[in-house]
Amino acid sequence: MNPIVLIPARMAATRLPNKPLADIGGVAMIVRVLRQAQAAGIGPVAVAAGDIEIVAAVQKAGGQAVLTDPGLASGSDRILAALDVLDPKGRHDVVINLQGDMPFVQPAVLAACADLLSAHPDCDIATVVAPEASPADRSNPDVVKAVLAMERDGFSGRALYFTRSTLYGDAPIWRHIGIYGYRRAALLAFNAAPPSPLEKREKLEQLRAMELGLSLRAAVAAEAPISVDNPSDLEAARQFAKTLGAGKQA
Repeated sequence: MNPIVLIPARMAATRLPNKPLADIGGVAMIVRVLRQAQAAGIGPVAVAAGDIEIVAAVQKAGGQAVLTDPGLASGSDRILAALDVLDPKGRHDVVINLQGDMPFVQPAVLAACADLLSAHPDCDIATVVAPEASPADRSNPDVVKAVLAMERDGFSGRALYFTRSTLYGDAPIWRHIGIYGYRRAALLAFNAAPPSPLEKREKLEQLRAMELGLSLRAAVAAEAPISVDNPSDLEAARQFAKTLGAGKQA
């Protein structure tokens, strides 16, 4: 297995414009994400950037970035465009797609995602879940729930479905975290397919993969990483950075 980690990022976020360059404890958010990915030691790391400003920030920090068409519709489109530039001969058979708004994601979580693909040859796409933060998560449509057939060790499971709907019963729910590890063939198949009926109904693109018959597995993280989607999230990230010390990573 020869993975590469790609981080899609663009400036035109609706709820938080210029999000990748947001200052968090003296470090641009995209640079923090880049450093966390590098610390995982999975393979080479690059940012699939939709804007030249992001490329400049990453390169100034000593990282690698590829400028992609800002008009691309999705993060998976962006990582495929970067992959064509970085690896046209297909040496990397696994692509880890890490969102550019998780500045404190633990390197071990990324490694666990990649390890699933190594441990399960039948797995086409690996992802990550975390326990619910509170019982209110069960009825919150903004919290994506993963329905898993858990392995006996409790550290991973085979994905049966993903939903925004309320899940009932006494067992805790698994919150889905948007980190994906694709076998390259699975990424190509996913991107070539149109949005599926369940994807459009739930507004969850991973359901397209499931409707294509691709096998998904999820690794369990101890907790969901901070994700920055709006100004209040950004303030929370800045406060968390203060607990680490200036410029330090999680």
